[in-house]
Amino acid sequence: MPTIVWFNVPATEPGRVRAFYEKVFAWTTEPFAGMEGAFEIATGGIGGEILPRAYPDEPITVFVGVPSIEEYAARVEQAGGRIVVPKMAVPGRGYFAICEDIEQNRLGLWKEDPSAG
Repeated sequence: MPTIVWFNVPATEPGRVRAFYEKVFAWTTEPFAGMEGAFEIATGGIGGEILPRAYPDEPITVFVGVPSIEEYAARVEQAGGRIVVPKMAVPGRGYFAICEDIEQNRLGLWKEDPSAG
């Protein structure tokens, strides 16, 4: 069964938001390799990332681990949702796509694949 495996926290000032989550939840963060201004979050559960905000009202996005980006993107569309960001690689980690459900809530699809390039 697909489950939530990751989350993104967009921030205007990622370093300030990093300090907030470290103080409130005692999560550890490290600079995210290859992503300027981003921090990887270790929560003791699912992983996450603080990243520079792409647009003013960008929401937190959760990512659901799936066996196939293409199959689940098609399921999203068949159920009335839409694909906002088509399948993209995160080199050495996997692939993702970002979708909207029928209420315009954002969710990501994630396929782990260390050979992604």
